[in-house]
Amino acid sequence: MLTAFMFLSTLAACDEENAANPPKEKVSNPPVISGDPSFSRYDPPIELSFVRETGEGLDSLINSLPGETLEDNRWTRLDEEALGIKIKYDWTAKGDLYRQKLGASIASGNIPDVVAVDAQQLRELSNAGLIEDLTDVYEQYASSLTKRVLSEEGDGPFETATIDGKLMGIPQTSSSIEDADLLWIRTDWLNRLGLKPPTTMQELLTISKAFTEDDPDHNGKDDTFGIAATKYLGDPVMGLVDLMAGYDAFPNIWIKNQQGKLVYGGIQPEVKTALKVIQDMYRQGQIDPEFALKDGEKANKLIASGKIGMIYGEQWASFLVQTSRDSNPNADWQAYPIVSATGDAAKVPLKFNTNTYFVVKKGYEHPEAIVKLFNLHLEKNWGQTAEYEKYYNTTYAVWQLSPVTPSPTRKNLEAFRQIEAANRSGNSNLMKDEAKYIKKRMDTYLSGKDSGESGWGWLKTYGPTGAFSIIDQYEKNDQLLYESFVGAPTDTMIDKQQILSDLRNETYFNIILGRPINEFDRFVDNWYKMGGDKITDEVNQWYAKRESGKQ
Repeated sequence: MLTAFMFLSTLAACDEENAANPPKEKVSNPPVISGDPSFSRYDPPIELSFVRETGEGLDSLINSLPGETLEDNRWTRLDEEALGIKIKYDWTAKGDLYRQKLGASIASGNIPDVVAVDAQQLRELSNAGLIEDLTDVYEQYASSLTKRVLSEEGDGPFETATIDGKLMGIPQTSSSIEDADLLWIRTDWLNRLGLKPPTTMQELLTISKAFTEDDPDHNGKDDTFGIAATKYLGDPVMGLVDLMAGYDAFPNIWIKNQQGKLVYGGIQPEVKTALKVIQDMYRQGQIDPEFALKDGEKANKLIASGKIGMIYGEQWASFLVQTSRDSNPNADWQAYPIVSATGDAAKVPLKFNTNTYFVVKKGYEHPEAIVKLFNLHLEKNWGQTAEYEKYYNTTYAVWQLSPVTPSPTRKNLEAFRQIEAANRSGNSNLMKDEAKYIKKRMDTYLSGKDSGESGWGWLKTYGPTGAFSIIDQYEKNDQLLYESFVGAPTDTMIDKQQILSDLRNETYFNIILGRPINEFDRFVDNWYKMGGDKITDEVNQWYAKRESGKQ
C-alpha cells in the first residue's frame, strides 16, 4: 500500500529517473550459483501460468515504462533468462471481477499452474486434492534469504499454510508491525485552537469536539469533522478499530484472556464501551453522517477538501493526508501514538497480516518453480546481487511487474533505523539502497527543490518525528498486541465466518447510528449460537496443541 501511494504521488512530478526503459535488454549479473538448486535454470525453459489482478495503479505503471507490458517486462525477462521460467497469464481482471472469476475458477478446479489464494481458499483446494504438497520442495529449493525473510513473521504463516502436516502453499508474508496504527492530527488546527496533542482518550474527544464545533479552518461555516471514518471499521486508514483500542477493545483479533484461553475480541464487553463513545461522537456531528456509505476513496475527498481534523491510519497515511495540502499549502499533519482511556501506554492491536499463499496445481511437473521465483525476487532486490534501482525502484513501482512480490517484512522500519543511525553518526554507509532513496527524497524536499511536495509525505513517515519513530517506540515499549490465533481457518470458520462477520458489522453500525447499546448483548448471544461457540472451541484446540508442541 505504501508503495502504491508513493507511486501515485510521485509519478506526475518525476521525469528524471527511468524516463525510458530500453526493451529486450539482457539480464545483468544473474544470481546463478553453481550447484545451488535455489537458482538452477531450466533448459529448455518451462512455462508457468498464473492469473493476475490488474487495476489503475498497474495500468499507469506500465504506461509509464516504454517497451514493457504485463507479459513482457524486466521481471518476466529476468525470470526467463536467469531461471528458464516463461511467465504466462491465463487471464487478467480488475477488482470485483477478478475476485469473482477467481472464485469460479477455484470452485470448478480449473486453476492455472500457480495461483495466489487466501487461507480459506487454500484449505478448500487442499481438501479437494487439487494442489501439490510443497513440504519437500520448499525445504530443498528455498534460498537462505527466502527462508530468513519468510520466517520474520514467526511460525504463523507456515502454520496457516500447513494442513494435515503438509505445507500446501508458500506464504507471501506481510508485515504486522509496519501496519501498526497511529493517530494523525492536523497540527495547524491544533495550534490555531490552542490545543495540545492528546495523551488520553478524554483529551482526544475534547480535540474532536473542538475540531467539529470551533471552526478550525476559520471559514465561518459548520463544515468540519473531528475524525474520519469509512464503512469499513477495520480500514487501515480511517477505520475506527484503534479508537476502540483506546478502551482496550480489539474487535478484529483473537486475544488471550486472564485464564489463558483464546477469545474473540469482537464480542468482549470493552467493545460495548467503545461503541457507546463512537455513538456519542456520531450523534454530536464529529463523524461524517454519511460515513457508513463511504469507502476510503470517497472518505478521502473530505480530507483533500480540508474538512477532517484527525484520522487513525498506518504509516503510509502521510501520503493520503498530504492531499489536503493541494488546496491549502499551510495544512500540516503529524503522527502521534494512539492513546488510552487511562492515560497509560495503549496496546496497539496487530492483526495477523499474511493473507496471500501461492499454491501449485496438482500434477504440475515443476512445483519447485514457484519457490525459485520467490528466491529470485528477494535476491535481486535485497540479496548479494541486488539491483534495487532496476528491479524495485521506488519512483516507479516496478516490483509490481513480478508475478510474485515477497519482501522483508520489516524493511521500512529498518530503513528508518538506518537513516537515524546515519544521521547520528554522519556515516551514510550505514544506509542500504532503500534507506538511501528515502533519505534522498526527504533531503530534496527540505532543500526546497521538491516542487511536487511528495517529499513531505516521506518526511512525515520516515523523519525524526515521523510515523516510524512512533512505531519504533511501540516496539521498544512493549505496546504491540499481536493476534493470538494464527492457524489455518477452522472447519466452522469456513462455513460460518462470513455470516458472523456480517452480523458483527451490522450490529456495530446500527449501534453507532443510534440503536440501543444493549443490542450488543443480543449480538454476543447470537454470535455464540450461530457458530461462534464451535469456532472458539476449535481455536482453543489449535492453541492447546500449539502450546504443547513448544514444551
